[in-house]
Amino acid sequence: MSFVPGQPVTAVVQRIEIQKLRQGNNLILGFSIGGGIDQDPGQNPFSEDKTDKGIYVTRITPGGPADVAGLMMGDKIMQVNGWDMTMVTHDKARKRLTKKNEDVVRLLVTRKSLEEAVKHSMGTYHKQ
Repeated sequence: MSFVPGQPVTAVVQRIEIQKLRQGNNLILGFSIGGGIDQDPGQNPFSEDKTDKGIYVTRITPGGPADVAGLMMGDKIMQVNGWDMTMVTHDKARKRLTKKNEDVVRLLVTRKSLEEAVKHSMGTYHKQ
């Protein structure tokens, strides 16, 4: 999926709700992120478009809250609890995900397999 900054984005998304795990004073999500508008998009192994500065899931803790909820490595996070995540810094994304007063994180994510499934069902999928 590629996009032009400032232009509308069309994406196939999936809703994922993660119940944070409480460990002492910490709330655990069980995943790590990479990317952001302040990061080098060329370093992102999950994006074919090396200008994409989106926020991607880079690690999932097996059996953790994100794994149980169905989040996958390589998912691109489009929204967190209604907040747009397509043009944020890495630090802003991290802060949105780790708010102490939120026990649940509702994500909208897109992943390559979702887009391919929709293209295939519409008859526009061409193998290269």
